[in-house]
Amino acid sequence: MNTLFDKIWDKHVVQQVEDGPTQLYIDRLYCHEVTSPQAFDGMRARGLKCYRPEKIFCMPDHNTPTHDQDKPIADPVSKKQVDTLAKNAAEFGLTHYGMMSKDNGIIHVVGPEKGLSLPGMTIVCGDSHTSTHGAMGAVAFGIGTSEVEMVMASQCILQQKPKSMRININGQLGPCVTAKDVALYLMAQLTTSGATGYFVEYAGDVVREMSMEGRLTLCNLSIEMGARGGFIAPDETTFAYLKGREYAPKGEAWDEAVSYWKTLKSGDDAVFDKELTFNAADIEPRITYGTNPGMGIGITETIPAEGGVGFEKALQYMGFKAGQKLLGTKVDYVFLGACTNGRIEDFRAFASIVKGHQKAADVVAWLVPGSWAVDKQIREEGLDKILVEAGFEIRQPGCSACLAMNDDKIPAGKLSVSTSNRNFEGRQGPGARTILASPLVAAAAAITGVITDPRTL
Repeated sequence: MNTLFDKIWDKHVVQQVEDGPTQLYIDRLYCHEVTSPQAFDGMRARGLKCYRPEKIFCMPDHNTPTHDQDKPIADPVSKKQVDTLAKNAAEFGLTHYGMMSKDNGIIHVVGPEKGLSLPGMTIVCGDSHTSTHGAMGAVAFGIGTSEVEMVMASQCILQQKPKSMRININGQLGPCVTAKDVALYLMAQLTTSGATGYFVEYAGDVVREMSMEGRLTLCNLSIEMGARGGFIAPDETTFAYLKGREYAPKGEAWDEAVSYWKTLKSGDDAVFDKELTFNAADIEPRITYGTNPGMGIGITETIPAEGGVGFEKALQYMGFKAGQKLLGTKVDYVFLGACTNGRIEDFRAFASIVKGHQKAADVVAWLVPGSWAVDKQIREEGLDKILVEAGFEIRQPGCSACLAMNDDKIPAGKLSVSTSNRNFEGRQGPGARTILASPLVAAAAAITGVITDPRTL
């Protein structure tokens, strides 16, 4: 086999259960407020302490409001979840980055930017988008609540080893084509179940040229193809990104780490269970038209004449028709943020389009940094001035309108162009209609008020 996945997986095997799962050692567990309470209750009921508390990091993100974070949370359910995480972290002696702490943000944004997610690690969290951390060259995947408890108690997990897939994207991306467009293209090609049962390694010219932020976006969306996770072999881009970060190794330990990280790549003789290759020239800025992330088209294309199961129902929900072009369609809301596109590069991209323009009067725009560190960088780079001059407001960090678990809900029937990861029915609010897109497409919609090809601006 000799794949990178095998190398990392095999190094973390504690024992193999005959005809059963692998007992896998976990280097890092991330906990947020939504999926951890039952796990803590289970630990308490059994009188257990966390086996390696220093490996566990907690922060609220799903339920946090993106305004007035210095005041008590108004929504009682959200308040209870956020408060419960703080109490549990204190009781079990875990690191907790609470609201308004400079270290707070979306857990999948904060982990990499603090150097908590490192090459060669196994990383888990009770959240499907844990695959994001695979961009660092780690095996990272989402787990269920009972598995969260298992990791707390033993720092291990029982897992069936997934199959391995390599996806190569070769050539050069065209103007205004981002990592988000690459991911949306792959989902349309593979469908939302095309990578089920696999762990995906991304490779090829396009991936090598991608920034760290771009790689994080690509790996974040692996789960939307049905994959167990997605990752990228660490290289000089990875090392440059990590150097000097708070939890990254320092001094001699850094040199030792880098020399080990350089071995983390699939061998020339590596055999994958499945291998696919795509051409970058076939990818243009993308948008979705349906109610799963695989229902997407190039921005200049028309909605196909027919689709698979649920095609008609999805179009009915979205208010679209087969054969329709979406360019020029009126937009009500624009959302920039989420663990998919809430990083500094995403804000730079958005600002590059809106600079010198004004936000469309009838568009509500929510611009939400993925962390306080991103917020600080936005201000240091003067992006806040560009955005405010164009009529936009920067909100406080959190998951925001990615999912309807906080105040930022899209009203029923309204059409949102969103940089988040899912466009399921009701995902952004009951009855909300979601088009997934890149920060460039979102910015173009925000200033024109309609779906617009950013290449024309």
